[in-house]
Amino acid sequence: MKQLLLTLIFLTASGSALALEEINTTYFGNLAIEGYDAVAFFTEQRAIEGSREHEMNWKDANWRFSSAANLAAFQADPERYAPQYGGYCAWAVSQNDTASIDPEQFTVHAGKLYLNYNKKISTRWKADKDAFINDADRYWPQLLQN
Repeated sequence: MKQLLLTLIFLTASGSALALEEINTTYFGNLAIEGYDAVAFFTEQRAIEGSREHEMNWKDANWRFSSAANLAAFQADPERYAPQYGGYCAWAVSQNDTASIDPEQFTVHAGKLYLNYNKKISTRWKADKDAFINDADRYWPQLLQN
């Protein structure tokens, strides 16, 4: 009986720990995009680390920016700058899955930010991003519900 109770507790705890959060964040610090500046991907066309000095909370995640101007831009229109699919690897979402990201592996396409797991996946993503975006757009709502 004791073992059954422990098993039930473990399974219940595991299930809630595995629930998909809307925004992909770091385990420590609850940082979106691993602390990188979402606006800089658009304005600088590169990954730039944000600062604690320029931080805000949006959708239960902490977002950091490299400047007060970038923070203000995000505050004014977070949906414009936030990465697609909650900041999970866009290619993984197109495969009906999720994966972490490397902020250096990104694409801004049609005014939207897409992040990828690593350089190899990013290369695969860029080769057929329109098809992958169609698939990811279809799978993303289902992934959030699981």
